[in-house]
Amino acid sequence: MKVSIIGGAGLVGSSAAFALQCGGIVSEIALLDLNLDLAGGHALDLLHGTPSVADQVIVAGGYEHVPSSDVICITAGLRRKPDESRLDLINRNTDLFLGILAEVAKAGMKKDAIVFVVSNPVDILTYVAADRLNLPESQVIGLGTQLDTIRFRSLIAQQLKAPPTQINALILGEHGDSMVPIWSSAAVAGLPLEKFPGWNVRVADELFTRTKGSGAEVIKKKTGAGFAVGIAIRDVIHSIALDQKRILPVSTVQNGCYDIRDVALSVPTVVGRAGCVARHQIDLWPKEVQALRKSGLVLRQTLETVLGRIGKTKK
Repeated sequence: MKVSIIGGAGLVGSSAAFALQCGGIVSEIALLDLNLDLAGGHALDLLHGTPSVADQVIVAGGYEHVPSSDVICITAGLRRKPDESRLDLINRNTDLFLGILAEVAKAGMKKDAIVFVVSNPVDILTYVAADRLNLPESQVIGLGTQLDTIRFRSLIAQQLKAPPTQINALILGEHGDSMVPIWSSAAVAGLPLEKFPGWNVRVADELFTRTKGSGAEVIKKKTGAGFAVGIAIRDVIHSIALDQKRILPVSTVQNGCYDIRDVALSVPTVVGRAGCVARHQIDLWPKEVQALRKSGLVLRQTLETVLGRIGKTKK
């Protein structure tokens, strides 16, 4: 399987490439970026490590790689300027993203290619990609709350001094302020989290608050997240490449799950070679369902503002 990473010279794109290299599953990784020298440097650096990892092709270049790609991962994005509003940043990133989509469409894609959106605001841009590209909506996936979910699990594990791989907890909804923690199914090694020694409501609230602020915390300390988001990207791409049909909290355009429609956000989603294979409307606590629907409404308000400016193509 060939994966092209648009924005591959950036922190997120290069971290994703390294995570995919270490995973040893995909056969080819192409780093696409306007900064060809930096992308070429990353590709060469990764190439030097292949003898100790896997028999992979690692290259740098432009949109000429898109037609032969099985997964087109878009990580390119802009950072907020001083005193810039959130909506202004969304508008700038949307304009950049539309330019990328136009180049992808111009280059041409395989009929079964998966477009994987990582750029923020990921839920808005996932919807825009599904609207603008000539692909079934099931083949357009956003990273959604997969990153928030693994951050959430890591912090719970740290608090309880438990193995991180034995933590089962989900974040659903928006990758943003209205994200929803799913406490109803949270567990440690199959044991209900709420029954675990040392767990209480105060600890739960503190960990969720820190999860929501994790991105800002990392940016403050090292200018931007890279390693964990690279791992989150790898999780999704491996599920596609191996047709694992893992249930992941990724963002897709909703058509009725939890009575949410015409907006992209994260619900329990079966991810395989065909992209979004299915969604599961698992029973949640009523307050969790209410919060998830509210998250959809929050996103819809922003989406309507964006679509009012750029227009919508699909009816």
